[in-house]
Amino acid sequence: MEFRPMRPGEEAKVCDLVLRVFDEFVAPQFSDEGRREFRSYADPHLFLLRSRWNHSVLLALDDDAIVGMIEARDDGHVTLFFVEGEHQGEGIGGELLRRALSICARRNRCLSKITVNSSPNAVGIYERLGFRRAGPERDGDAIRSVPMVLDLFRPEPQSSTTGRVKQKVLPSPSFDSTQIRPP
Repeated sequence: MEFRPMRPGEEAKVCDLVLRVFDEFVAPQFSDEGRREFRSYADPHLFLLRSRWNHSVLLALDDDAIVGMIEARDDGHVTLFFVEGEHQGEGIGGELLRRALSICARRNRCLSKITVNSSPNAVGIYERLGFRRAGPERDGDAIRSVPMVLDLFRPEPQSSTTGRVKQKVLPSPSFDSTQIRPP
């Protein structure tokens, strides 16, 4: 399995994967309006623009076929995260997430959490990756989602001599978060 950033010219293939997996696993839970709204976001041209702005798009490839992808903003928000159905459960998603977190942490040294608006059917997957629910399910822009967060750092008790708060990396059940700690 190869993991690497999306290259210019791959946007259409990435969108094909996203829409194929969306149609199979997520779209049945959405209204027609929600499906249209999602498809408008998963547009090849917009992928390219976002990747040039403040989004990272990482791919998982198996024999040159794109089998997984994650798109995350520099502020630590996962905007898209899909793995081909036949490859789900193989650890591809966990590795994509770990690598995306590393990139976000390098770009934003103050990053303390990762957020995602999970589709209702993916909540359990995110929980296995260390996320927790951050609120109730919502239906904004006809897109059903559950806000979730992965805490990366936890303040330690304040030191009585300096008054400063130290940061400590929280362990994650699915990957070694110490690898993503900013230097």
